Amino acid sequence: MTSRLMKGVGAALLAVGLMTGCAALNPTAPNLYTLTPGAVAETGLPPVRWQLLVEPPAASAGIDTPRIAVTRSATALDYFAGVSWADRAPNMVQGLIVQSFEDSRRIVSVGRDSAGLRSDFLLKTELRDFQAEFSDASASAPDRVRVRLSAKLVAMPNRTIEAGETFDAVVPVRGSDFTDVITAFNTALGQVEGALVDWTLRRGEAVFRADAGRTGSAGSR
Repeated sequence: MTSRLMKGVGAALLAVGLMTGCAALNPTAPNLYTLTPGAVAETGLPPVRWQLLVEPPAASAGIDTPRIAVTRSATALDYFAGVSWADRAPNMVQGLIVQSFEDSRRIVSVGRDSAGLRSDFLLKTELRDFQAEFSDASASAPDRVRVRLSAKLVAMPNRTIEAGETFDAVVPVRGSDFTDVITAFNTALGQVEGALVDWTLRRGEAVFRADAGRTGSAGSR
């Protein structure tokens, strides 16, 4: 890492343990960041006729926060100071997942579960990793970002789990500014979202067709 990144990230790490006290003394709002929806890599996905609702991802207390997490080891979680996500991480990720489905243009209807709409499937997820990481605990700055999301596709209205999968991405931080850390977050989450949308559409369509076939067979007897 260059000295510029060390200074930028070092300043963000400074006073990690004093964030609450510093916020009381310094009324200046933190720099807010958001991410963009991921794109589906597979262009051959057929359009589907069913409807999907997306729950906000479950997450541990360390991730369920607007603060941007960083780790030096598997057992230590800290936060960058002076910067924040524009929303709690699970809420932000939920909105981006919905946007990724919408941008795929392959599904009739998708929305947040809070909308109270009727759906054929519910997508339940858990955000297990969402942090910048040090590959070397003695380094001055993190050099990678990890995003890991587990998913379960639930058929409605019986709420039966039809499929489950975990999606993981580790992306290196390339550059000499804190915005390069954000870029790595954006890339990692985008990869996870793209794979999630692809998987959900394929598995959901398989289940939907199978159910339609069973219904049709029953109706013909």
